[in-house]
Amino acid sequence: MKNLTAKLRYLRIAPRKTRALADTLKGLSINNAQAQLVISPRRAAKSLLKLLNSAAANAKHNAKMDLNNLFVREIRVDQGPKSKRFTPRAKGSASPIEKKTSHVTLVLGVSKEPKESRYTFQEKTKKTKDKKQPKKPEQFKEEKKAEPKPVKTPNFFQKVFRRKSI
Repeated sequence: MKNLTAKLRYLRIAPRKTRALADTLKGLSINNAQAQLVISPRRAAKSLLKLLNSAAANAKHNAKMDLNNLFVREIRVDQGPKSKRFTPRAKGSASPIEKKTSHVTLVLGVSKEPKESRYTFQEKTKKTKDKKQPKKPEQFKEEKKAEPKPVKTPNFFQKVFRRKSI
């Protein structure tokens, strides 16, 4: 049994916020963990999903493992370095701001019996820009032609308050 490790360092989200989401993934199969992260509204979900997909791809490509046997054995969120900034306050003083970062370590384990995938994910396909094609004659008939707008005669105020005199 071999454990596979993937790391995400210097994630610009506070560890407390990331840890809240990461704790829900412990013990889940790869497929279930991906489903949890896809539907999660938290900002850290996108980064953790990338990390999980990267770890799964490494297991499949480098270690030649079946993805149905893998599960999240451990996920650890540690504190990274803080960027210190200041914001101005009243009477010339300043208040400190700490921009926290996280280091995430994901360990995948191998289970003895494979679990079936409960969810399927569609890969996003890139939309290609179609070159402008000339319209077919049939489409000209279906389009409605705009009626010309009636010509407005100037009302009293427009006559009196003109910008330019005649």
